[in-house]
Amino acid sequence: MLPDPEPPSRRPHMPGYGVVGPEAGSGLLPWSWAEEQLRASRHFWLATTWPEGRPHMMPVWAVWEAGRLWFSSSLGSRKVRNLVANPAVVLAREDALNPVMLEGRARVASSDPELRHFLDLVNAKYETDYSMELVDPTLNATVEVRPRWVFGLRSGDFTGSPTRWRVGEE
Repeated sequence: MLPDPEPPSRRPHMPGYGVVGPEAGSGLLPWSWAEEQLRASRHFWLATTWPEGRPHMMPVWAVWEAGRLWFSSSLGSRKVRNLVANPAVVLAREDALNPVMLEGRARVASSDPELRHFLDLVNAKYETDYSMELVDPTLNATVEVRPRWVFGLRSGDFTGSPTRWRVGEE
């Protein structure tokens, strides 16, 4: 499989934080750095929106593969009910010192090949032995998040590393 092309990147607008131009500090981070952080992160924070507009945040296990972040949750969970009503989500990896966050749209996967592939990815990453019950669409939602934007920075270069990638369509 050929690697995905490097998505366009730029320095995010961060007034008041001393963030400088794209050539300053360590410069714009490479997309490979962001992908490695997403692959390696064990826990993520998922933000959805309640129907009346309140934010909702919960931790999830997730797997990054081929430009998508995947997770599962009970069909009756608040996070799944929220994202079915409004698929706009934000996910952030657990490391606040070297954060990578993505905003995008969630979709509940339903095809058997997708569900089986996700199950294989989860079992490999988390060294588990979950059965197909984990991805049974009558019990759980297997969710694919297609990012539109990804943001990352290195704590050792707070003002010189912030990078924002456009990875999807607006």
